[in-house]
Amino acid sequence: MGKRQRKVVANNKKARHDYFIEDTYEAGIVLTGTEIKSVRAGKVSIKESYAKIQNGEVILLGMNISPYEQGNRFNADPLRPRKLLLHKKEIGKLLGLTTQQGLTLVPLQMYINEEGRAKVELAVARGKKNYDKRETLAKKDAQRKMEQAMKRR
Repeated sequence: MGKRQRKVVANNKKARHDYFIEDTYEAGIVLTGTEIKSVRAGKVSIKESYAKIQNGEVILLGMNISPYEQGNRFNADPLRPRKLLLHKKEIGKLLGLTTQQGLTLVPLQMYINEEGRAKVELAVARGKKNYDKRETLAKKDAQRKMEQAMKRR
């Protein structure tokens, strides 16, 4: 039996538009049985989510996992806070970055790794101002026009 590839179940495209990504971490996530079934079915949204550090633990807030169809009473609240699993050193480093330098923790994507475990790619990010967003869009547009001109030749 060959190795399975990393299966992305949720992407946060808006995060790269709204933030400058400083660093990324891979974190495990604590889920219930019906939640992991919904995740494997791709019924996850991380668009409005962010992470906070409370009592030495990283908590992911605002992530929506749709209730599992066959889950009946075992289904958890779709928007409940979920604990992320990181090493103590990583949590300490993230705590320092978020409190002193005004950075925030934003999930970039959620995926199922080769072993079948749900993971979240967590980014340490700095918010963009409106003029930064316009500048980024202008650069992308110029790059696209250059590539089109090269294709025509």
